Amino acid sequence: MSMTLLTTVVVIYLGIVAYLSLKAYRQTHGATDYMLAGREIHPFVMAMSYGATFVSTSAIIGFGGAAAVFGMSVLWLTFLAVLVGIFIAFVFFGRRTRRMGLNLNAHTFPEFLGRRFNSKGLQGLAALLIFAAMPLYTSVVLMGGGKFIAEVLAIDYDAALFFLTVIIAIYVIMGGLKAVMYTDAFQGSIMFTGLLTLLVVTYYKLGGVVVAHQRLSDMKEIAVKIFGAKGHTGWTAFPDLGSEYWLIVVTTIILGVGIGVLSQPQLIVRFMTVKSDRELNRAVLIGGIFILMAVGVPFIVGPLTNVFFYYDYPETAGKIALLAADKNVAQIIPMYIKAAMPQWFTALFMVTLLSAAMSTLSSQFHAMGTSLGRDLYEKALGREGNPVLLTRVGILFAILLSYFLAWGLPNFFEGGTAIIARGTAIFFGLCAAAFLPIFFGAIYSRGMTKLAAYAGFASGTLVSFFWLFFVHVKESKPLLLCHALFGVDSLAEGTKWVFVDPLVVALPVSLLVTLLCCRLGRPLDEQHVQICFHGLKRD
Repeated sequence: MSMTLLTTVVVIYLGIVAYLSLKAYRQTHGATDYMLAGREIHPFVMAMSYGATFVSTSAIIGFGGAAAVFGMSVLWLTFLAVLVGIFIAFVFFGRRTRRMGLNLNAHTFPEFLGRRFNSKGLQGLAALLIFAAMPLYTSVVLMGGGKFIAEVLAIDYDAALFFLTVIIAIYVIMGGLKAVMYTDAFQGSIMFTGLLTLLVVTYYKLGGVVVAHQRLSDMKEIAVKIFGAKGHTGWTAFPDLGSEYWLIVVTTIILGVGIGVLSQPQLIVRFMTVKSDRELNRAVLIGGIFILMAVGVPFIVGPLTNVFFYYDYPETAGKIALLAADKNVAQIIPMYIKAAMPQWFTALFMVTLLSAAMSTLSSQFHAMGTSLGRDLYEKALGREGNPVLLTRVGILFAILLSYFLAWGLPNFFEGGTAIIARGTAIFFGLCAAAFLPIFFGAIYSRGMTKLAAYAGFASGTLVSFFWLFFVHVKESKPLLLCHALFGVDSLAEGTKWVFVDPLVVALPVSLLVTLLCCRLGRPLDEQHVQICFHGLKRD
């Protein structure tokens, strides 16, 4: 493609990002500005930042590629993302989180939990889990952006990864959450435009909406021939009930991400950046429309790439998308964009992918940095220091860790196939199991005890890790610990439990333990509870 066109588009994009970052830097004067954007963010900026943080290259590259394999059954995740990730999150979680966070003067999600239950230990444990687990999620988002840049520019993946990491590091460290949210809003707008254009151009190239879907439906026998043993019934149908593919689609993709979104630390903190419930109400519609487009389009285009590669692209004629990409799920969408789209769109979509990667990564780096600097070092360990400086050091450390993981993971997990989608699902599911029951209890239950919070967090975390290391074969096999200890790749080898996502087991256990322990332990001081729930109705 024309390097002049691409260079011009990227330079303009980076120039706007630099301007917004500088603006945020000049408006950042203290810890509240750096960690919560001053609690006065406009609802449009908040909604777009929330959506752009939620939707990353893992959704577009990773899950878009997964949709090319599993088919349009993954569109149920779009439904859950809008219903749970926007409506339920904003209406039933967002308002109470904003008010309670203000009552407690909390700046981060771990600090919110720690102050709600009057426990620096809980704050430190939550921060430790975030800092230990989030680098996997961050690294796979980096991988998605790096792979697309490398594919489009025909450059080395390592060079593309380094370029992407350095740019994000500069503005996140410099401007804090204000820079993150300002740039998120801009990047989210680009993502919306780029994905809408991708959908329209795809349908145009494949003969229109009805024709494109009919052609995909007519490929049912091809799908069954290749994947039938795993439960595939065609790219426009749901997998066979209880089959391997059904368990992956339902437990990992739909439930793992669709439920896990409610307890994402980098998203929860967005609720505490606006100044009133009115701003949250105004953000619901904006966020819903954005998520519908940003999550829905990759899940429609992904399956349709099979039609293009099998029938319309001479170089891959007779090959479905997965085989055209040499069985590398993460390469399907980049290959499709490069092969099917005009040059001007490739430039636009590169900026779209950059926006998706940078918006999510900046929020992840900020969340990990505050967890390490403020929550763990300053609060849990009681060390004195400049909170903004400590957070900046934490962000830098988080960036370096994520970069090295993104560099090494493609060689560790089966050449990187599907690791982008899997890494996302792992983190979402872990957060749901560890945080969701105690987060819900924190904002709704006046009688929830500190013991219940600790027990729910510990049980969800431990069961999740046990399932990842010893049962769920997609992780237990490459991690090798189960094989080293027991001589098998999974303790459930030979059964369908090896395909069941950890969330399905760990979240119910965490919820049950939390409920049982709510009646145990010493109640929190009534005056402290009154402060927490000041201004909140007794629901």
